[in-house]
Amino acid sequence: MLDVIIWIIIAVLFILSFVGIIFPIVPSVLVLWIGFLLYQFVLNGTELNTLFWIIMIVFTVLLIGADIIANSYFVKKYGGSKWGERGAAIAVIVGSFITPPFGIIYIPFLVVFIIEMVQRRTMRDAFKASLGSLFGFLGGAFAKIVIQLVMIIWFFLLVVF
Repeated sequence: MLDVIIWIIIAVLFILSFVGIIFPIVPSVLVLWIGFLLYQFVLNGTELNTLFWIIMIVFTVLLIGADIIANSYFVKKYGGSKWGERGAAIAVIVGSFITPPFGIIYIPFLVVFIIEMVQRRTMRDAFKASLGSLFGFLGGAFAKIVIQLVMIIWFFLLVVF
C-alpha cells in the first residue's frame, strides 16, 4: 500500500514540475528531484544508477539556465544591446518573483524596452528587442518542457524496463 502512495506522490510531483514552467513560484527542477529521491530512498535504491544521476545533474543545470540563455539569445537576435541582454537575464529572475506567473513575461519585456530607450535607440528598435525577450520566454519554456520530459522518460525507462 505504501508503494502505491509513493507512486501517486511521484506522479503528482512530475505533473507539478510542468506547472512550474508557467508559475515559476513552483520550483520545477526541485519538484522533479524530490520525485527521483523518493523513488531512490523509499521504493528502490538500486535501479537509478550513477549515469542517471550525472545526466540528471546536467539536465538540471540546463533547466536552470534555459530562461536566462533563451532570453539573452533572443534579445540579441532581435537587435538588443549587451545591456539589454543582461537586463533580460536579470529581469527573468526578478520577474518570476514580482507577479508570478506573468512577471516572467512582462518584466523582461519592460526592462529591455527601458534599457534600449535609455541607450537612445529608436522606439521601434527598443520594441523589437523587447519582443526578443518575449520570444526568449517562449523558447525557454519550450526547452524546459522538452528537458523535463526527457528527464521523466529516462526515469521511467530505468525503473520500468
